[in-house]
Amino acid sequence: MSFLLLTAQSKEYVQHFENAAEYGTRYVTQALDFIWQQATILTPLQAVIGISFGVIILMYGLRIYKALTVIGFGLIGLHLGLWIGTQFDRPLPGAIVGCVLLVVLAIPLIRWAVALLGAVSGGILASGVWHAFNLPQEYVWAGALIGIVAGFMVSFVMFKLCVTLFTSFSGTCLVMVGAFSLIYRFETFQIEPPTKHLNELYYGNHWFLPLILFVGTMLGILMQFRPSKGEKEK
Repeated sequence: MSFLLLTAQSKEYVQHFENAAEYGTRYVTQALDFIWQQATILTPLQAVIGISFGVIILMYGLRIYKALTVIGFGLIGLHLGLWIGTQFDRPLPGAIVGCVLLVVLAIPLIRWAVALLGAVSGGILASGVWHAFNLPQEYVWAGALIGIVAGFMVSFVMFKLCVTLFTSFSGTCLVMVGAFSLIYRFETFQIEPPTKHLNELYYGNHWFLPLILFVGTMLGILMQFRPSKGEKEK
């Protein structure tokens, strides 16, 4: 009887593990699909604008972080309010209320807002590293949790580092999506016959996207911490 019970429990555990692995892989794929969709729906003008803003944020995010933080929370409130309002058939009022509410909260609580954005950035980067090393996808949430905690705690130890973390990450995302959009359109509409090199590299290599995000974020942090011209003269 004990043997039969142990066998049943083992089968249940294996089934649970397989389901967890399947769900983990599915969530990672959904995240990759979302980024790819955002890149492919942009027009060339929108892609260029995104790249331009991304470069500015990468270089000067530390100087304009308050405006970026408020804008970021406004966008988060917009999407949350839109989702909640849709549940009550009031999407537009919900979006407006959500946007205004988070903007009003972010202004006096700017340090906490930066900490939250830094935590999100750290979580995404850490989960990307987890994915890059092809670790078990069912536990990708563990990598994200480590990054969230680290990003949040950094804001209380080195506030400027937290600021440069989320601004550099944001700028990298804008530049990356814009560049993906331009390359995709070039491969799809300019080359004869069309190619899918970017798509194959994007979905076929675990390290491709995390490496771009990590390297871009690190470059942004280094650029923002560089001494300005006035500081050099002193």
